[in-house]
Amino acid sequence: MRVLMFGWEFPPHITGGLGTACFGLIKGLVKLGAEVIFVVPKAFGDESHHGFRLLNASDVTMDFMESEHQEFWNKIKYMEIGSNLIPYVGEEEFEELIETKEHQKLEQSKSVFSKNFTFSGKYGKNLMQEVSRYALIASSIASQESYDLIHAHDWLTYPAGIAAKYISGKPLVIHVHATEFDRSGEHVNPSVFEIERKGMEEADRVITVSNLTRQIVVEKYGIDAAKVFTVYNAVEPSGRPELTGIQKHVKEKVVTFLGRVTYQKGPDYFVEAAHKVLKRDQNVRFVMAGSGDLLNRMVRRIAKLKMGTKFHFTGFLAGTEVDTMFAMSDVYVMPSVSEPFGISPLEAMRSNVPVVISKQSGVSEVLQHAVKVDFWDIDAMADAIYGILHYQGLQQMFVRYGKEEVDNLKWENAAFNVQEVYKTVL
Repeated sequence: MRVLMFGWEFPPHITGGLGTACFGLIKGLVKLGAEVIFVVPKAFGDESHHGFRLLNASDVTMDFMESEHQEFWNKIKYMEIGSNLIPYVGEEEFEELIETKEHQKLEQSKSVFSKNFTFSGKYGKNLMQEVSRYALIASSIASQESYDLIHAHDWLTYPAGIAAKYISGKPLVIHVHATEFDRSGEHVNPSVFEIERKGMEEADRVITVSNLTRQIVVEKYGIDAAKVFTVYNAVEPSGRPELTGIQKHVKEKVVTFLGRVTYQKGPDYFVEAAHKVLKRDQNVRFVMAGSGDLLNRMVRRIAKLKMGTKFHFTGFLAGTEVDTMFAMSDVYVMPSVSEPFGISPLEAMRSNVPVVISKQSGVSEVLQHAVKVDFWDIDAMADAIYGILHYQGLQQMFVRYGKEEVDNLKWENAAFNVQEVYKTVL
């Protein structure tokens, strides 16, 4: 089985869980005997791609006069946005939206495309331009490569997957790691919603990372439930020796939030729960590891609550920094408002850290040895944190059985389930 797969990021150059999930799934598929061509807008040269082909879209040259590519270009939407968009985070405000069904003027084509386009590989203000370019490059790749089916990860690559399907006639599987409803609540960006809906409609099969996400896909996007399948994510073994002897340099217990500091991740609730814990026990420090549009608001709120001496901001962490942070943590909290899955609790449990997670997360569907609370219930969240910190038997139970539980969540198993979905269209 040969798979042409489209993604937007790949380790070690990641912004969230999307690239990590793609890497884990690919390794699982390869282990099961599949051949994978993974296309990314920009490869930096330091990616690990043993056992599969990593194709850099920035290296692809194409002739824009070819009729098959022109036919697809006539169907593309071209948009300019004035703020950052990343896969799990909703847009903030559009400066300009340009939608055309046909680009007939040569100068318009020149302003958007070139025979060789170097993608930034980032989520900047020209993201929608790059999504459109990536889709056009995908049509060229699709006409040159040999494969059995197409697999596109998250909304940024849905147009690329559709382009490849139009060119090749091969079946398209799209993988929904998050929806616009997760990123923005009910205040969805209609343009992103439309890209998602179109991708789901054009797909022969839709894979969602949880039943929570599957329900959104069926109910909010009107997709036939018969073609939507849930395949849970897993966690990649760290591949590093256990971190021992890490110095916290503080005597207090450490409670950690790790993720984007944005609406979806629920940082407000973490701060409010921290305030309640500190009213009962001053022997605790809280860490907010990450960055995002709500960071300044969190700083102001913590200052107002006079928790500055008990609260730390690390900024974005990656790689060994994450492992080190978990090694210093006594409890990990994921208070997400809407989390399609959530790999970070698995990473924490892999590092022997008990976790408190929101019931509004996909990972809560598969974890038994985690404390689950409603994201909005800061009293329950505070009680859970306090209980784990103060009752050694409870902490030991979650550490022991949580580690065993996570060790059984393997990407090879997820890959097997993905292959079973593939078989339904081959």
